[in-house]
Amino acid sequence: MKIPYVNLSKQYLKERVGLLSVIDKVLRSGTYIGGDQVEKFEKSISSLINVKHCIALNSGTDALTLGLHCLGVRKNDEVITTSNSFIASTAVIVHLGAKPVFVDVKKDQNIDPELIEKSITKKTKAIMTVHLTGRVCDMGKIMTISNKYNIPIIEDAAQAIGSKYQNKFAGSFGKVGCFSAHPLKNLNALGDSGYLTTNSSKIANFLKDVRNHGMSNRNKIKNFGYVSRMDNLQAAILNFRLKYLKSTIKKRRENASIYYKNLNKNYVFIPPETKKEFNTYHTFVVQVSKRDKLKRYLKSKGIETSIHYPTPIHLQPAFKKLRYSCSQLLETEAQSKKIITLPVNQHLKDYEIKKICNHVNNFYENF
Repeated sequence: MKIPYVNLSKQYLKERVGLLSVIDKVLRSGTYIGGDQVEKFEKSISSLINVKHCIALNSGTDALTLGLHCLGVRKNDEVITTSNSFIASTAVIVHLGAKPVFVDVKKDQNIDPELIEKSITKKTKAIMTVHLTGRVCDMGKIMTISNKYNIPIIEDAAQAIGSKYQNKFAGSFGKVGCFSAHPLKNLNALGDSGYLTTNSSKIANFLKDVRNHGMSNRNKIKNFGYVSRMDNLQAAILNFRLKYLKSTIKKRRENASIYYKNLNKNYVFIPPETKKEFNTYHTFVVQVSKRDKLKRYLKSKGIETSIHYPTPIHLQPAFKKLRYSCSQLLETEAQSKKIITLPVNQHLKDYEIKKICNHVNNFYENF
């Protein structure tokens, strides 16, 4: 019996009847670009995370790009962020002609607030927090820094829909919050999709315009825009799946709880969930010794795992081409050699997670 890392086919089988009905309704409507499903999705997300505006877009990457643009990030500006992220968070900074300034992370893989202030210069235009694995960064301290220096925050909340810090939702702290609805996310479309959240009507109105070629109407162009809109079909799928988001998060938290209780802490470090946090466990990342050997061992037992992410961005060939100097990121580099992502998807059975725990414990106790 194999235990898959993700199980999108099982999700489809569970949702098949309802999902096909939703798809059929949209296709019969003849409205594929824009439409009522997009508007419904935007209102639902705004209500869910308690912000004034949600802008439906075609990817989390476009949300980050447009978000930075709205914050005024331009050529030669600097954006403070982390290197242990998916490549998109840095790529969008580079594509705008700005410079990513990396700071190190805490034991929980999220940005270390104590190091942010030391990296601020006259060129710093934004602070990009990455809520990795579904855990919100220490936003209390980060907001204090943001207010002190009047530097806006852009939240990369791609992995954190429904996550909270001090009972406040990811995507509601910064000037803008950026989400992905990629098929692997907890709230997932059937392809690339994303959305941006903000309390700024100015930003919201601008993005509604530029996401659709800058067309105020078919014959009037106020701004040169992009093709960054969400399709009506993807919006309908997300509206359907929003009904299950709460139960999806509940099951993932239950799965994480089984890991916490059963993995041998002498060999496995699991960043604790503090009282300030409500984690949604987009991924379940632990830190271990002999990571690669463990990965091969689990594979031999039919257990799929992943690594998020084995090579920090500052060590990627693409970054080296930029010839930027980079401060030492000792914790980031150390973690990259120890992290392994265990299956946590909502379709797992309790006994499957306990089986994973037994194999992990057995590996360290006997090899």
